Amino acid sequence: MGAASAPVLLAACGKDEVAPSTATTTANGTGTTTATGSGSCTVAPTETEGPFPTHTPSSYVRSDITDGRTGYKLTVKITINSSANGCAALAGALVDIWHCDAQGNYSEYGGTGMQSTNYTNVHFLRGRQTTDASGLVTFTSIFPGWYSGRATHIHVHVYNANGTSLKVTQIAFPEGAGTALAAVNGYGKGLSGYTYNKSDNVFSDDTAGAEIAAVTGNTTDGFVLTMAIAV
Repeated sequence: MGAASAPVLLAACGKDEVAPSTATTTANGTGTTTATGSGSCTVAPTETEGPFPTHTPSSYVRSDITDGRTGYKLTVKITINSSANGCAALAGALVDIWHCDAQGNYSEYGGTGMQSTNYTNVHFLRGRQTTDASGLVTFTSIFPGWYSGRATHIHVHVYNANGTSLKVTQIAFPEGAGTALAAVNGYGKGLSGYTYNKSDNVFSDDTAGAEIAAVTGNTTDGFVLTMAIAV
């Protein structure tokens, strides 16, 4: 199954540093901070949703998003922090994620020049969860594949409890010898022609690595991705 051709993507926005502050527990329309925050964090850069966003994300409230797709198991753990409240954990936020399958294809799309394989009637590798008291959501998925023009990535859209958008961003993967990306090796198609983060038109300006997750594990037991996102 061939990889999708490269999508047209918008340039990444700049990163914003939040100054240290102290905040008490409060409900402010963006979720509820569950602890006093006192510190600084880098607000996640705003990135494009890309050409393949979930059509109706509220229909896919589920933690296991594999939906029959095969690949190396990936547990995704994302913590949402409130930059307006001293970077404290943000409880009650809605977090949507979506990504391509092992072959580089997205569900809900296809049959076009952008993605020839037609998956318009299925919804794999898409899901929504609500952050717990620690600001955490956990998804069970598979390690994403890759397609021409993009580094391996996961899309994230964060909303407050009322459904107001707080942040659209993307998560990158560590690269190089000994990484999960190298172990997966493009699920058999290798990494020849792969677009690395430094050349990716979304991640190339992330010189500090703020968009790169921590990924541990192996192809036998599966992988665990952890990422903190400040909104």
